[in-house]
This record gives sequence, structure tokens and C-alpha cells, in this order.
Amino acid sequence: MNEKRRRLTAPDILYIAMMILPLLAGLVLKILTKPPSEGITITGAQIYLRVPMPIQDLLITESQINSWLVMIAIWGLCLFLTHGLKTRDIGVRQHIAEWIVEKTDALVADSMGSYFMGFAPFIAAILALSGFSSLLSLLGLYPPTSDINVVGGWAILVFALITYYKFKCGPIQYLKSFAEPVAFLTPLNVISEVATPLSMAFRHYGNVLSGSVISVLVATALQGLSRLLLGWLPGALGEFPLLQIGIPAVLSIYFDVFSGLLQAYIFAMLTMMYVSGGFPMEEYFKRKENKTCKSLGGK
Repeated sequence: MNEKRRRLTAPDILYIAMMILPLLAGLVLKILTKPPSEGITITGAQIYLRVPMPIQDLLITESQINSWLVMIAIWGLCLFLTHGLKTRDIGVRQHIAEWIVEKTDALVADSMGSYFMGFAPFIAAILALSGFSSLLSLLGLYPPTSDINVVGGWAILVFALITYYKFKCGPIQYLKSFAEPVAFLTPLNVISEVATPLSMAFRHYGNVLSGSVISVLVATALQGLSRLLLGWLPGALGEFPLLQIGIPAVLSIYFDVFSGLLQAYIFAMLTMMYVSGGFPMEEYFKRKENKTCKSLGGK
């Protein structure tokens, strides 16, 4: 029974390939298209294709390609974890899948309340997409979270959800919310409304990008120090990057792993906080109850 449970089936192999092949394709594409450079090079996403459009050209960039590669890999991971679900004698994969679902449900319930439990898949998607996108830098690929256009798109989507739930009680109630708690704060409330997606986007983008820039600068500085210390040695010994052993890896653990995952968690928490905090729940249920009473009274 245990040998049968450990054996990988054809769908399992396909799902594993969906996780690995997109990342390998991204590495091959980067190697084939990366222009030669010398010294320190800190640039934005590489432009792969420019499609002429009437107003503005449509750019197909490294950020877009890598985002799709991450989504395909996450899709394969989800299919791998949920393949062959059972009600008893479950395996490690199903334990992991159930743990992810339980933790996400608990996070949404604690942060948003039971009314917003339907947001659990959306929050899990934000955490996975943001986290895995930032971790791409470990493979030498450009992380989409270092592109303000990508993170800005996520922030606009969240802002649309915030506005939707604020409109649940009608446009009049939404406009009245700008005059709370007092009317003379209306300009500040309007600015705060516009600043919500901007702050979410720039916080995430800035932290991930700054980590990548600092890692490159420190690695280059250590290379120079190694040449300064060992340059008097003959041949390859003088070019040996002694100080680049270990130190960049430690920095990568913080900037690429810890900081990237932390920003994914912060973005998800801000999403839950803004959506649930902007929803006038008491007023909504009060109006809903009044409508129900009127409809019953009319009958």
C-alpha cells in the first residue's frame, strides 16, 4: 500500500512538468535574449516585443512573460497537491493542500470576518503569485514584483474591490463617507482614497526592487574588495572572488526570501483590511432588513 501511494502517476509527472518547465523556459529565454554587459547593470524589465497600437505601443516585457510562467507553475502545483483527493488514508500532498486551505480560511476569518469567507481563494492567489514572483530572483530571473506596472495592476484590482464594497449601500452613502467624521475633512478623505492603490503599489514594488539593487551593489563591491586583497597573487588566484563566497547568499536569504514573502503577506493583509474596513456592514444589513420587512409587509 505504501509503495503504491509513493508511486508517481502520469498526471503527477505532468503536473511536476508544469511546475518546472515554465521556469526552465524563462531561464533559456533570458540567456538567449540578454544583451552583453560589463560591470554593474541595474535595469528594468527587458522588452521582448513591441506591438504598434493607435494610441500607444503594446509592450511585451520580461515582467509579463515571467508573470505568466509563475501562474502556470502555481497552477501545476495546485493540480499536483489536489490530485487524487480522498476522505480517508490521505497522503502528504493532501495534508499540505488541506493545511493551506485551513490557514487561509483562518487568516480571512480573523482579518475580515465570516461575511468575507469567499475571499479566501483570492487571498491565497495573492500570496502565491506575489511570493513566487519575488522568489524568481533566486533563479536569476527578473521578479515581476520589481515592476511597478505589475504591482500597480494588482493595486488597481484591489481598489476596484474596495470601491465595489463601499458602493454596497448606494452611491449616496459612498459620497457621504467622504464627509466623515466631520465635513471639513472631505479633501483629506478624497486624497486618502486616491492614495490607497498608490501606497499599496509603491510599498510592494519599492521594497522588492530596493532589495535587488542592494544585493547587486554589495556583490559587486565584494568582488572589487576581493581583487584588492588578492590582486597581488599570480594568475587565477588574483581573480578568485573570496569575499563573494557566502555573504551574497546570506543577503539573498533576507532580500529575496524573507523580504519578498513579507511583502506578499503585507499586500494580502492590506487587501483584507481595506476591503473589510471600507464595507459599511451595519448599514448594509440594516437596509437589507428594511427591504425584507417592506416586501413582507406589502404581501
